[in-house]
Amino acid sequence: MIAIIDYGAGNLFSVGNALRYIGAPYQVTSDPGEIERADGLILPGVGAFPDAMGMLEKAGLVPVIRREAVKKPFLGICLGMQLLFEKGTEFQETGGLGLLPGSVDPIVTPYKVPHMGWNHLRKSGDSPLLKGVPDGSSVYFVHSYMAHTRPENVSAYADYGAAVPALVEKGHLFGAQFHPEKSGETGLAILRNFAGLLGGAV
Repeated sequence: MIAIIDYGAGNLFSVGNALRYIGAPYQVTSDPGEIERADGLILPGVGAFPDAMGMLEKAGLVPVIRREAVKKPFLGICLGMQLLFEKGTEFQETGGLGLLPGSVDPIVTPYKVPHMGWNHLRKSGDSPLLKGVPDGSSVYFVHSYMAHTRPENVSAYADYGAAVPALVEKGHLFGAQFHPEKSGETGLAILRNFAGLLGGAV
């Protein structure tokens, strides 16, 4: 069972639909007990970094997320990926979950911001989430901020006038800057790979 963490700032409907489509059991929950009992976790997110961290803290979910993210497969999506880092600088400097080293800062690029639309994944590591996904596959992005982290934590980049970390990981902790639930067959393959880490391939 995958728990989609509901803290008021996530694209829950689309993520749930994608999991249902691939046959992966899931529930949407804000209950710490359900989060602890889940086999895997997804943290979605839309909006601003400080607002989302405030919502997580208000919901009392920060401690359980920090505990469980090191025990079981965990996937942060878009803003949910950005929250995994030590801090973000959107509007103000705000501490993140601190599960990955680095910070989330504005994209510096000659291109239009936000980075919105389809872009290619360029693999830089051997990620289990990219098993069977060809290098150069297209996925869907919507964001104005990007992670700055250690190269060993980045398994795929996207070129947008800057090398944007598109998929980050550490052990069984993953973050996708793009939206796999909106990325067609490539996104579904990535979600299937994630679900397969829970011990039951779908």
